This record gives sequence, structure tokens and C-alpha cells, in this order.
Amino acid sequence: MQEFPHRYAVGARSATDGYVELTAEGVTSLQSAAPAEFGGPGDRWSPETLLVAAVADCFILTFKAIARASKLDWISLACDVEGVLDRVEGVTRFTEFTLHVILEAPPETDEQKAMRLLEKSEHNCLITQSLKSSTKLRAELKKPTQ
Repeated sequence: MQEFPHRYAVGARSATDGYVELTAEGVTSLQSAAPAEFGGPGDRWSPETLLVAAVADCFILTFKAIARASKLDWISLACDVEGVLDRVEGVTRFTEFTLHVILEAPPETDEQKAMRLLEKSEHNCLITQSLKSSTKLRAELKKPTQ
């Protein structure tokens, strides 16, 4: 693992109409749009679905690392996440993430150990632990020259 801090760079581009193109070095770009709930087409990943997906993905990756370090044998892990978006004190934000997790493990698996590692994974998921992080805006306005 690399020394901290780690930095992740993502680009987003869009014209007035159309989808947002999301890019990052070394990975396939993808298109996003507002979800149907916000008047979007509902046919692309949205910031909301990407965030909920990040919670699910992070949980599984965290579990994989913890299970490996704890020498827990397992077969498969499914994680379905429901994120609740609501208005609280005049601010729209995610108020809750519910993780529905199914771990398949060999018959001889210590059930208490497996459950403890699942709970540890939920507690150590860097995405859910980061959701109250600060945001900085560095804005620039460009106008075409005539």
C-alpha cells in the first residue's frame, strides 16, 4: 500500500444538453445524468446511484481485506445497499444507508467470527466514514474571447 495521503482525480464534462462524461486515468469513462427523481432520464448512473454503489463496493473490498488478514475462508459475498435521500433542516442529503449483506462460507466457518468481521467491515468502510468530510470549491469562470 502507498503512503498516505492518496489522491484520486476524476474529470467531468458536459455541454448544455446531454450526459455528463466522467473520466479518470486508467479506467473506462462513463456517462451520468440526473436520476428520474430529479427530472433526469433515469437511464444512466447518477451521482446518487454512484454514491450508493461506492458504499456497496467499499464494503465488499473492506471485507475482502479484513477476511484475508483474519484468515477467514468464504465463498461469496453479496451486498445490496439502499440509500435514503431526504431534506433535513432545509438541506437535501443522504440520511441513511442500509446494507443488506449475504455471506456464503464453508460449513465449518466460525459464525461469530464471520459476523464480527462483517461488522468490522461496515465500521471501517472508508466511504461511509468519509461522508461528512469537508468540501472545498476552487471555481473559475471562462468566457470566450470575441
